[in-house]
Amino acid sequence: MIQINKDKFQALVRKELRLYFNSPIAYIFLVVFLLLSSWLFFRTFFLIGQTEMRGFFGILPWIFLFLIPSLTMRLWSEEYRQGTVETLLTSSVSVEEAVLGKAAGSFIFLALALLLTFPVAISLSFVGNLDWGVVLTAYFGALLLGMAYISLGLFISSLTRNQIVAFIVSVLVLFAFLILGDGIVTAFLPNWLGSLCKTLSLGTHYNSILRGVIDTRDFIFYLSFIVLFLLLNVQTLKTRR
Repeated sequence: MIQINKDKFQALVRKELRLYFNSPIAYIFLVVFLLLSSWLFFRTFFLIGQTEMRGFFGILPWIFLFLIPSLTMRLWSEEYRQGTVETLLTSSVSVEEAVLGKAAGSFIFLALALLLTFPVAISLSFVGNLDWGVVLTAYFGALLLGMAYISLGLFISSLTRNQIVAFIVSVLVLFAFLILGDGIVTAFLPNWLGSLCKTLSLGTHYNSILRGVIDTRDFIFYLSFIVLFLLLNVQTLKTRR
């Protein structure tokens, strides 16, 4: 059973958030994310002529694909480069607390970024009859997807001290998980293998949530995905130590 010290954990989360906001990274991420997502959504919204946000949430996996690895690439790689990882892991902080602290800090930052897009939904509600149930479900799905991206990016960052390598590998692996269940991939596979690919695909489960209903299987998949890569992250650091 993993024992987490609440005070140490909260201190680590605050430290990670300070590191974000004491550097230009957080502000660049938020500005690029908000401008890019809004522009891509509204450039087609008026052509479609429907008061819905499916188009907005449909582009998030692709925006996350590049922006989230740019956040996670430094989380462990920078610790390795500066030599501070040894100090962190030989202090009174456990490996589990260190990993969860970094993950939680990133999760909170992602939630803030998504919260800042909420005025888009409010604006649309004045234009037409917006289905808030579908919108809120889609926000929850986007948060789960982003958390999955972060957990995998955090794990890959723990494998190398080179931030560029961590970024490129994270993008490639996330891209593979995203399109794994697409028809263009499964069309050439046997039925059993195609079904397996859909089950393991981040995109398949995300698109399922965008329909406005949270299936227990989708939630369990994302939760399992996040926990798996956080555990792999812990094991990697323990091996290095």
